[in-house]
Amino acid sequence: MPIPHGFRDLKVYQLAYQLAMEVFHESKSFQPEERYSLTDQIRRASRSVAANIAEGYRKKRYPKMFVSKMADADGEATETQVWLDFARDCGYLSTQQ
Repeated sequence: MPIPHGFRDLKVYQLAYQLAMEVFHESKSFQPEERYSLTDQIRRASRSVAANIAEGYRKKRYPKMFVSKMADADGEATETQVWLDFARDCGYLSTQQ
């Protein structure tokens, strides 16, 4: 396995970024009244996953800071899952999506 030269080389970052982009594209079809609630929340949480992974990678020399950023990324990933559940149950996303 090649050694990453930066956070963009990390598979976990790539997957988090890809998910955030999928959330962005899928959320374009949400109802207009959801613009400042569900749409904004789900986009912000999903983007935070990738952002926290990138920040954590930069802090890898400082174990406590690194762990803190990875915990933040995990928390944002869980928040994203909750918002995705809401979007599915509100009929904006199918279970397959």
